[in-house]
Amino acid sequence: MTEFFSPVDSPDGAVSARVTAALRTTVRGRGLGRLGELGAWVAACQGSDAPSPFRRPHTLIVAGNHGVAARGVSAHSPESVAAQAEEISAGGGPANVAARAANCSVTLVSDWSARPCGSIDVEDAMTDEAFAAALARGRELGDSAVDSGADLIIPGEIGVGSTTVSAALYGVFTRTEPVLAVGRGSGINDEVWKVKTAAVRDAMFRVRRFRHDVAAVLTAISAPDFVGLVGLIAQSAVRRTPLLLDGPYVTMAAYVAERLAPGTREWLVAAQLSGEPSHQGCHKALGLNPILSLDIATGQAAGGLLALPVVNAAAEMVGEEVSRLSV
Repeated sequence: MTEFFSPVDSPDGAVSARVTAALRTTVRGRGLGRLGELGAWVAACQGSDAPSPFRRPHTLIVAGNHGVAARGVSAHSPESVAAQAEEISAGGGPANVAARAANCSVTLVSDWSARPCGSIDVEDAMTDEAFAAALARGRELGDSAVDSGADLIIPGEIGVGSTTVSAALYGVFTRTEPVLAVGRGSGINDEVWKVKTAAVRDAMFRVRRFRHDVAAVLTAISAPDFVGLVGLIAQSAVRRTPLLLDGPYVTMAAYVAERLAPGTREWLVAAQLSGEPSHQGCHKALGLNPILSLDIATGQAAGGLLALPVVNAAAEMVGEEVSRLSV
């Protein structure tokens, strides 16, 4: 396979082991439960036995325009993406509400929202050149965020038809039948679910002969914004910067990032659980245990932003306990 990314180093496992061992020596430390695990992960990412809350978290919300949305696979119309993007740019929407509560900055990436990509059930999502450009742009987004001082990145998305793309990719890479890969997404009824499942079935059929070629599959049945997310996630891991994952589309991109840049998974924590099969399946494949279970399907990195205060509280509690023990 072509090398798309530099090798990914692991977080400091020795730090994690020391923090975990220290917490086990006290009743309070043991009582932290999963907060202790989160704090140890933060410590390993920061390379410090006393983890601290993330001071400069940054959210990047990528807007997509999926040709398959015209098939009627969602409860939303394709035009709603532009409205969401305008709302976010004006400082509104679930993303900005949650970001203000979590003291996190937000950037909207609209590189791929102007025109729809190919409808994946009947045509390729993009050309080889567009795939390479989207991956490079994703790497650039990761580098820019890290170079600007971000110490935690929360990728997000807006796009009608995104869970259709996620389901198709999940079905191909895990050999899952369409009827088991397709969820209710934006809250669709039975008739729309049938349309969505047919689109996923046809997309999966189109790539059946080259399903082991990750780049070829992405070119055929993903989307430029999806490839951009893959690049962003993988490059952030290359740069030793942890990520807090939101919904199915982002988590599917993280699954692919792990395929292209092995070791990426160690820099990830899952923010939330939804009912989408691809979301649950990718969590399992990546070895991630979501922090929240609120059935959020709004996109915009809202679930990730809502989980950020929990991660920061875990880091602060663990940091305080480890410091107390070392006195």
